[in-house]
Amino acid sequence: MPAKRDLVRAHLLDFADGAEPGSAIVSERELAAQLDVSRPTVRAAIEDLVADGHLVRRPGRGTFTSPRKVVQQLSADASSPLGVPPAEGAWSSRVVALRVRQAGAVRAARFAMGVGDEVVHVTRVRLVDAEPIAIERLELPRALVPGLSAADLEAGNFYQLLRERYGVVVRDAVQTLEPTVANPHEAELLDVAVYSPLLRIERTTADVAGRTVEFTQSVYRSDRYRITSRLRFDHSSG
Repeated sequence: MPAKRDLVRAHLLDFADGAEPGSAIVSERELAAQLDVSRPTVRAAIEDLVADGHLVRRPGRGTFTSPRKVVQQLSADASSPLGVPPAEGAWSSRVVALRVRQAGAVRAARFAMGVGDEVVHVTRVRLVDAEPIAIERLELPRALVPGLSAADLEAGNFYQLLRERYGVVVRDAVQTLEPTVANPHEAELLDVAVYSPLLRIERTTADVAGRTVEFTQSVYRSDRYRITSRLRFDHSSG
């Protein structure tokens, strides 16, 4: 006979499968009464499903089925910038900080510039359908983007801005992805719990002249963002 915790889990999974993304589940008290189990049993089953990504807790608001994930497809399609088609949803940005600092040794080497030259540092929250989904920390040589303002980074396509205003045409990028968890500052900006799972993405972008023009470190909510890749195989593929 299945354990009571497994029965609660199965009940909630059935509900999540049939409900719209972001739907609220009933309270622990109601679930316990409906299924004739204790509230600690209900709570343990909910925590399991939160850890597995099926449910999401919203402090002060309740527990919900996981929201729809934004899907970003990566491909070798040369017709779109960086071979990356636009991700779905209505994207916008909120700039948290924009500062100009001297490059220092590490950034001078990265951008092939002098240690005393200036670098623009931007931190912005990316939103999809008005909900925070990512934090981006961008670095760019100031000489490439004179007059760049926070308003420039809160609307429109950033690479289009580089191309049309500054004549900087991006060509390719090296990008790495790895799992991480939210620290207190990131959790506050993304409206998630501390230590929630995130996807860390680091990107170094070059333009058509071969110059490194951008370095970005981002964290994305793994409950809201999914990356898919198109793979091509030939006779040498393993």
